[in-house]
Amino acid sequence: MKQLFLMMTLLFLFTGAALAAVNINTASQAELEALQGIGPAKAKAIIEHREKTGAFASIDDLAKVSGIGPGTVKQLRDAVTVESEKSAEAPAKPE
Repeated sequence: MKQLFLMMTLLFLFTGAALAAVNINTASQAELEALQGIGPAKAKAIIEHREKTGAFASIDDLAKVSGIGPGTVKQLRDAVTVESEKSAEAPAKPE
C-alpha cells in the first residue's frame, strides 16, 4: 500500500511539472524542443529572435519567428507563457 501511495504521489508531481507552461522569454533550447511541434531548428530560431529583438511581449509574437506560423502559435498557446525576466525574478518589496 505504501508503494502504491508513493507511486501515485510521484506521478502527480511529475505530471504537474510536465504541464507547467514554458516561458519563451527564458526557456533553453531543450525546454523549447520539449514543446509539441518545436524541433531543434525552430527552438534555435526562437532563441535567436529573442536575442536579436528582445523579449516577446505576447505569445502572438512567436509568429514573427522564421518558420513559425499561426497554426504553430495556436498549437502552443496553452503550453507557453511570456513573462519577462525582470518580473519573474523581481524580489518582493520590503515593507
